[in-house]
Amino acid sequence: MASSIKSLKAKKFLPMLGDRRARLKAGENRMPDGTDAARAIALALHPKRQYLKVAQVITRSADCKSYVLVPDLGRGTEKLAYFGAGKYLSVFETIGGSPVNRAYSISSSPKKALEGTYELTVRKVEGGFMSRYIHEHWDVGTLVEVSAPAGNFEYQPLRDAPHVIALAGGSGITPFLSMAQAIADGDEDFTLTLLYGSRDAENILFRDELDIIAQKTDKVRVVHVLSDASPDSLPEGMRQGFLTADLIREFAPANEPYSVFLCGSQQMYAFVDKEIAKLGLEKKYIRHELFGEFHNPASLDDYPENVPETVQITVTVQDETKTVTGSSTDSVMQILEKNGIAVPARCRSGECGFCHSHLLSGEVYVPKHMEFRRLADYPFSCIHPCCSFPLTDLVINVPSAER
Repeated sequence: MASSIKSLKAKKFLPMLGDRRARLKAGENRMPDGTDAARAIALALHPKRQYLKVAQVITRSADCKSYVLVPDLGRGTEKLAYFGAGKYLSVFETIGGSPVNRAYSISSSPKKALEGTYELTVRKVEGGFMSRYIHEHWDVGTLVEVSAPAGNFEYQPLRDAPHVIALAGGSGITPFLSMAQAIADGDEDFTLTLLYGSRDAENILFRDELDIIAQKTDKVRVVHVLSDASPDSLPEGMRQGFLTADLIREFAPANEPYSVFLCGSQQMYAFVDKEIAKLGLEKKYIRHELFGEFHNPASLDDYPENVPETVQITVTVQDETKTVTGSSTDSVMQILEKNGIAVPARCRSGECGFCHSHLLSGEVYVPKHMEFRRLADYPFSCIHPCCSFPLTDLVINVPSAER
């Protein structure tokens, strides 16, 4: 059935594609009159690359640092792209000969971008490829290459309720810090109740900054929830335990809709999602920030048995074809990157579709929580390599990383 649908669609749409290409080739190679201003705005907001340098490094804890980034005029970036609070930047590096990129939420306010700075806060992850590299190599003056601000984890008045209950865990505070600052600056207009989970009081990131914001505006309230603290030694105003449905109910507005935003680790999501299910909220009122790459797919209940330890991937990028070998516990994207093949990527969580590729043969496993493909992708065997794990040898076409 799928093959007949694919054949029918190909017969219908391929002639249209040829006609479109012919029309584009015959058209004039110039912009229509009056579009220069609109084009300039679009380029300013959505540059393919931003060339920056580190202006300041701030140590937040033993394993967490903030990096203040400013434009690098010498490489052609004069102004930073503006953004909505909650967005992220993709950071591009070459590590050990392999092209790598990772997404990090912007922890500074949109207002700061207009003043010429972004701030990225990076926690050093055990075994982390990019986070370890950043901690060991980024210093004042380091040249950095990033994307335009991206992502959908921002307040949207037409979708979200006027009151947001934000659930943060550890370094998952970063997008909420940006939102809180934007509210205090008058750039956002909603009420934010932040339930912030940390191990203990000593591990709370941005504690002073959050206190200052909460004192500035009554639209931001911060409640610290400590998992490892003793009930007898809790600092005043803090809670002991975890981010539960009962805690959310306690701080949620009565008799009116509210949204729940989450940002934290995979382990936090696994626990908190079960708690949120008890609240009976409409799906549109539940928002997750993407948590990046997923590791250890074999830990999931529906992962198949008898998957080979290593697989071969034959990949074509433009007109060049290579065959590489990798571990089946790595995603298709990780395997290609570890073999020095650049893959277009942004969110690395399956949502943005930037790595959208064509699987010609073989089978992959996609975790349910990362399955964001469109219905039209299935009959055409399209996958997102960032969240597809090989179950067999594969043959795949991948677009060029420069898009």
